[in-house]
Amino acid sequence: MKTHSSQSPGRQAYILVLTLVFLGLSVLFLACALSWSSQNTRNTDRGNEYYTSSAAAEAATEKVLIRIDRDYVLSGEGATFNNMPSYRATIPTNTDDPYWGNYTFTAPPNGVAGLAVSRIAPYQFVILSGQYAGLFGNRATYRIAANAQLNGSRYGLKSSVWQDVGVEAIPIFQFAIFYNMDLEIEPGQPMLVTGRVHSNSNIYTMPGSGISLTFSNDVTASGAVYPRSMPGDPSHTPYANPNITYDGNPGQPSASNSTLNLPIGTNNSPSNIYALLQIPPASELNTSPMGTNRFYNKADVIILVSNNSVTVTSGVGVDNRATIITNAGPAAWTNFLTTNATFYNGREQKTILTTEFDVGKFRAWAEPSTNVLKGRMMNKTTADIVYIADMRTPPAGDEVGVRLVNGSQLPNNGLTVASPDPVYIKGDYNTTTNGINYSTNVNTTAYTYPASVLGDAITILSKAWNDANPNNSTAATTTINAAFLSGIVPTTTNSYSGGVENFPRFLENWGNGVTFWYNGSMVVMFNSEIAKGLWNTGGYYTPPTRRWAFDTNFYDESKLPPGTPQILIMERLHWAIMPPNADPGDTSTFSPTNYAAWPIL
Repeated sequence: MKTHSSQSPGRQAYILVLTLVFLGLSVLFLACALSWSSQNTRNTDRGNEYYTSSAAAEAATEKVLIRIDRDYVLSGEGATFNNMPSYRATIPTNTDDPYWGNYTFTAPPNGVAGLAVSRIAPYQFVILSGQYAGLFGNRATYRIAANAQLNGSRYGLKSSVWQDVGVEAIPIFQFAIFYNMDLEIEPGQPMLVTGRVHSNSNIYTMPGSGISLTFSNDVTASGAVYPRSMPGDPSHTPYANPNITYDGNPGQPSASNSTLNLPIGTNNSPSNIYALLQIPPASELNTSPMGTNRFYNKADVIILVSNNSVTVTSGVGVDNRATIITNAGPAAWTNFLTTNATFYNGREQKTILTTEFDVGKFRAWAEPSTNVLKGRMMNKTTADIVYIADMRTPPAGDEVGVRLVNGSQLPNNGLTVASPDPVYIKGDYNTTTNGINYSTNVNTTAYTYPASVLGDAITILSKAWNDANPNNSTAATTTINAAFLSGIVPTTTNSYSGGVENFPRFLENWGNGVTFWYNGSMVVMFNSEIAKGLWNTGGYYTPPTRRWAFDTNFYDESKLPPGTPQILIMERLHWAIMPPNADPGDTSTFSPTNYAAWPIL
């Protein structure tokens, strides 16, 4: 029996058409999928190229940033500004890595070879941000911008990265305590440290048993911060849980920070920093990085004492030469300078042959409009930086020194005294203005003048000091309002340095509640080269009641001590991927004060 399909020709045609439709749709879907996949691959490839090009552009800005950081820290903002043409030609090359041969670097927005580098804001005194928030300093803002394009790019993509950096100068006297080496603080009485603290090395904190040590502001170190004595310190036995409080942000000390350096054209080793107080060699230009920072070159008055003569001159700043000041008439320097006083120093166990500088008589000599220095100073009415070097060869067993006396009222511009020798301050210093004495309160600095003292070491002699009877001298309450920068005798296995608490040295009996009031900033930059007697050997003194505070006047640029050294740092302010055609010079749109408006992509 034969069978026949029940489907009609029309139904068969319908099935065929339907099959063809589904087949067509499948082909269409496959084509779409392939197209989508291909487009997605292209988009991914395009995105990868864009971001790798952005990374290349960032590398170009980083190379310039490294150069700016190096040039600024070593030589200052002037050198940085003058080097901008070379920065613009600084791009990653094959000599850095063959990889960089794959890219072309151009400057936005005009597309010339290289980078766009400009100073978009000059030096101005501002409150700083970042790690050093709360401090004030001069900041200039530089903008670095680079386009990068992959050679042979399929998409013609160009990426642009911008960075703004601040090159900043922080007055060193904005720190309550600053050490260029290991910092030790081991007080035997409760101690409150006001103001910021920094060490370019380690910090060791070990107050006496039951004694509190409180830091009211930020504490930073380039090394570590240890709640113990320095290894080898023979004067303290470590014990558990010393009473130390950190009230600054973030409630604990910050370690492993970058070192903070002076722009002296070389590294900031203690011996190089000590050179700032020395007479420059004849071969050194006073416009060199070291030369511009030497206090000899900053001074308005230079006093040089030798075995056979005393020479007093103006500074060298106006025309690179000093004018000798004759010792005659009302201009005679013997009005304020003597070289025949001596006294015994129990710590040094030596007789000190002094150059004695009478601050009050110097003020009366320097302030009148007829003074011989008028016209020898730039933008000053009164000399405010004095450099004194006693270069005499003392008899065996003796030592030279510079002593400041009668310093309760300073010249009206303030006063910085710098010396390569040990410096002694006798009696109240910078406590009187307008006939009013402010010598018995730690916070009454509103009417003081800007002041600093710099030397090989700094020793305090109270108002009751007696040259003729130093071994039995009982101190009287004394106040000093001035920043200090000098050296220490470092801790060894045989002796303790004395720590911050004994950084100002003492020679008298300050016991029974006799107070030493101090407002200022304590800066230790080197080891003492002359006054190297060990701390507290022979019982030559008893410590005072310390009433010490950081002088907040130093946050005001106009109240900083004359010639204050500046720490130079570079701070990253902002980073962004920008449209390649954006103009880096458009500071009205892309302002450092309005980074929120930047189109960070």
